[in-house]
Amino acid sequence: MYTIKLFLFIAPLVISSRIDQDYSSSDSVSPEPKSKFAMLDDVKILANGLLQLGHGLKDFVHKTKGQINDIFQKLNIFDQSFYDLSLQMNEIKEEEKELKRTTSKLQVKNEEVKNMSLELNSKLESLLEEKSLLRQKVKYLEGQLTKFIKNQPENQEHPEVTSLQKETSNQPTIYVQTFVEQQDNSIKDLLQTMEEQYRQLNQQHSQIKEIENQLRRTGIQESTENSLSSKPRAPRTIPSLHLNETKNVEHNDIPADCTTIYNRGEHTSGIYSIRPSNSQVFNVYCDVRSGSSWILIQRRIDGSQNFNESWENYKYGFGRLDGEFWLGLEKIYSIVKQSNYILRIELEDWKDNKHYIEYSFHLGNHETNYTLHLSEITANVPNALPEHKDLVFSTWDHKAKGQFNCQESYSGGWWWHDVCGENNLNGKYNKPRSKTKPEWRRGICWKSQNGRFYSIKSTKIWSQSKF
Repeated sequence: MYTIKLFLFIAPLVISSRIDQDYSSSDSVSPEPKSKFAMLDDVKILANGLLQLGHGLKDFVHKTKGQINDIFQKLNIFDQSFYDLSLQMNEIKEEEKELKRTTSKLQVKNEEVKNMSLELNSKLESLLEEKSLLRQKVKYLEGQLTKFIKNQPENQEHPEVTSLQKETSNQPTIYVQTFVEQQDNSIKDLLQTMEEQYRQLNQQHSQIKEIENQLRRTGIQESTENSLSSKPRAPRTIPSLHLNETKNVEHNDIPADCTTIYNRGEHTSGIYSIRPSNSQVFNVYCDVRSGSSWILIQRRIDGSQNFNESWENYKYGFGRLDGEFWLGLEKIYSIVKQSNYILRIELEDWKDNKHYIEYSFHLGNHETNYTLHLSEITANVPNALPEHKDLVFSTWDHKAKGQFNCQESYSGGWWWHDVCGENNLNGKYNKPRSKTKPEWRRGICWKSQNGRFYSIKSTKIWSQSKF
């Protein structure tokens, strides 16, 4: 560039000197050799300028070529990276398809095992009925034969009766016993076959669950869950609620709730057995605070318990009372139907700010899908749940008629209205990090009616009698 500028500066000077010489030559006649030497000098200067310009252009071209080569190298690297990513995406898609096919096969096998189990159950029931009928018939025939023998005169003996008596004293009993033993062996074989089928069924469930976890790890959770949720899922085995098992015992001195326990002098928080009216005995966690005792219904603290459970599990409860758990809708209903109860929700966000809200509430039974009616009493956080409306409980495998698929979009079981709100304390436990809206919507969240959103770290839901 410097050479070009120098040439542009020199060229006008040369041309102007040439013009001046022409004018001077027209005015006075100079000797011819002197004019030739002057023109030769001009040509040399011009040639030197052109030479410098050529060198400058040559350097510029070399530099431009180098830059272009660098750009092409970067483009090649980008193309190679893009190609590698395309291959990886294709591999992931193939793995996804293979996992889906495996899941479909497992589900088909699962259905076959279930059907075989039902058939075995029906055969077992029919065999038991046949066995019972045979025993009744044998007893009836033996009774009739005994009566017939007693009614005959002592001195009159019929050869046919005597022979029949001898035969019936041994042979029918032996035949019946043999037949019953055969039936018992058949029943035992059927029971063993059923046990084997149940073991296979549990293995299928564990394989399906492992495949779902693998699909989530590939980063395509949304599409996978939608494809799986559109198919009927097999019912999972109900996880045992440790320290909260229902017991079929009759004790008149077992208290009906935590308030009764507190009034009897137990002022320590912990796990106690209760038996609400017209209910069985089960364990609850009673928390003593401010001169009263509350029943803990739900607790989330660290994400150790999966809350994306089935309707059956939400109905009867899951988890551990000394950790994360859900008490169970049927148990909650058996408690609160005894009297008027208060519902208290405690929240803690990731900045360690604590919030609470209390409601007076009414809970329906299983025929109403445990419909919840709320009326706010006091709070230090804006309300997020609709008041004086029917909030129906739903899970991924149980949706009330007229309700949207809120549980499919938000994960976990919760009380929903006619539209899906952005409030779910039983959602997926998400630790604080950058997430898209569909991701945090599936987590534990509390969005007030004024639009403020709270990402929740821990939750507790309590209940206590008003009286």
